[in-house]
Amino acid sequence: MTVPAPSARLIDKALAPRFALLCLGIWLNAADTLVTATIMPSVGGYAYFGWSVAAYLTGSIVAGACSGKLSLALGLRAATALGGLVYAIGCAMSALAPEFVTFIVGRLVQGLGAGAVVALCYVAITALFPERLWPRVYGAVAGVWGAATLLGPTLGGLFAAVGFWRGAFWMFVIQAAIFIGAVMVMLPAERREAGSGRIPGRQLVLLTVGVSLIGAAGVVASPRLAILLALGGLLGMAAMLAVNAKTHDRLLPKSAADLSTATGLGLLTIFATEAAVIGFTVYGPAFIQARHGASPLLAGYVVGAIAAGWTTCAILVGKVPAQKDGVLVRAGAVVILLGALASAWATPRGTLVETALAFAVLGAGFGLCHAFIARRTIGGAPADEQAMASGAVPTSQLIGGAIGAAGAGALANLLGFSHGMDPSLAYSQGPLLFAAFAPLAIMGVLAAWRLGRR
Repeated sequence: MTVPAPSARLIDKALAPRFALLCLGIWLNAADTLVTATIMPSVGGYAYFGWSVAAYLTGSIVAGACSGKLSLALGLRAATALGGLVYAIGCAMSALAPEFVTFIVGRLVQGLGAGAVVALCYVAITALFPERLWPRVYGAVAGVWGAATLLGPTLGGLFAAVGFWRGAFWMFVIQAAIFIGAVMVMLPAERREAGSGRIPGRQLVLLTVGVSLIGAAGVVASPRLAILLALGGLLGMAAMLAVNAKTHDRLLPKSAADLSTATGLGLLTIFATEAAVIGFTVYGPAFIQARHGASPLLAGYVVGAIAAGWTTCAILVGKVPAQKDGVLVRAGAVVILLGALASAWATPRGTLVETALAFAVLGAGFGLCHAFIARRTIGGAPADEQAMASGAVPTSQLIGGAIGAAGAGALANLLGFSHGMDPSLAYSQGPLLFAAFAPLAIMGVLAAWRLGRR
């Protein structure tokens, strides 16, 4: 019998600990969103639901944009350990928060740490594994996101069920401490380097201001002021795109705002569809618990149907040839719109089964098209911007999530959900809360339709 060389296998005595380290780093981010979404109704602070997600995603965007420079300045080991430490501090802040403002600040710090950890874990793949194993490692690490879909609601639901939601954050503090220790042992020390280019600071400031203004629109008493704040947030986003197109230190490709290009259309599709549906993740568990008397665990799994639908369809179409990209891009965007409309009705008024099925359809739309939108978005960029376009795909999704979460929070508060989730109010106003974002899904369909021709 011929025994394969250790370097030819992914899991062996030398590589298994390294793979486990990467999985733990990815898990910290992958599980966080689903765990937090499940426990939020137990946390309370309904007026700040949207902020809890928007703050985390905004922090992830900022950290992701800065992680490359941080790695060059400190070395991969020190930068990754620092990211883990920041994440642990953010989790501890949320666990200890005496009121909701401190909780939100903790979520922002968590996002900063998690965004850096995930970005640097992907960088670490090239440092820890032979080049011929990179595709296999990337594919295997993707399974962590699937595991988080199953385990995240379970963990969040268990902590919420026993009335100890703070324990979920302490659990992540412990895991982050283990991650930091493993990083210091397993990652090699590196000589610091002077990197080229600068952090896109102006764009990050404008993005943060825009998200904050939209979120603030939901916590002010005056409807007129709320409208002004929301418009100010949209202007901040427009200013970010304008600055990005005129500077050499870009957060997004120069063509991000050019809808005559495949890159611009693809990024718009990703942004619009994510912004249109993030409200179901933010408010879905609360609606399900209020309308059906469901446990946090069950509510988490119903919302988890979105991720399950995404993963299932992504696997089914994973080997479709490039010639079919256009068909799947268009079909997926249309299914997202249909799923969003069905979910807008089912979440406040349907049965649990109807809600889960609607969420599964919504997720299936993303699974059908996301990879193919990304391929066209990256392929349509000039050769010298393809690396930036690759990074812009998840960045645009995070921006869409942050803007959509802030907007959903603002609208929910204006509709009367700032003090709790009354079942009758959920039934009457819920469809408006979710359907208000349907125009963004329609925008995504229109952009995807044009992208499908390219």
